[in-house]
Amino acid sequence: MKETSDHQLMAERLESLKAGIIGGFSLGFAFIVASLVNTLVLAKYFPSLAYLQMDFNWHWWVSCGIAGFSGLLFGVTYRYIIRSDQNLQLKAGGVLAFGLVRGLTQIEIGSYSHSTVLPFLVLAVESISLFAVGAIALYTAIQFGWLKPFP
Repeated sequence: MKETSDHQLMAERLESLKAGIIGGFSLGFAFIVASLVNTLVLAKYFPSLAYLQMDFNWHWWVSCGIAGFSGLLFGVTYRYIIRSDQNLQLKAGGVLAFGLVRGLTQIEIGSYSHSTVLPFLVLAVESISLFAVGAIALYTAIQFGWLKPFP
């Protein structure tokens, strides 16, 4: 009996690792796309959002790594949050919990600057959107059978 539970535990850990990898890659990719949109569209055509202009230097790489690591943590946690039920509030709540923690921190940092808080509001919406992309990627992986939901 101990062998069976060890085998099940290892299988669950492997599924959590897969969820983390999917979450990390999806948030990392979404962060890259959002950075390009911010730099090439928003900062260029809206002067009040010039703060969103990104130089693709080591600061950007650190931000991209943090987004990917946040996605890894989100993926592992989101798999346990949604389980195998169809509770829409639970799914949206998981996305909002992670997105708001990241987004509200950006708004708080923006409130300390002497400029307008508008770019930081855009970053907060972007944060929620990043985690929504991660949730969609995880849901898609579950639908295709690449990932098993937590029972």
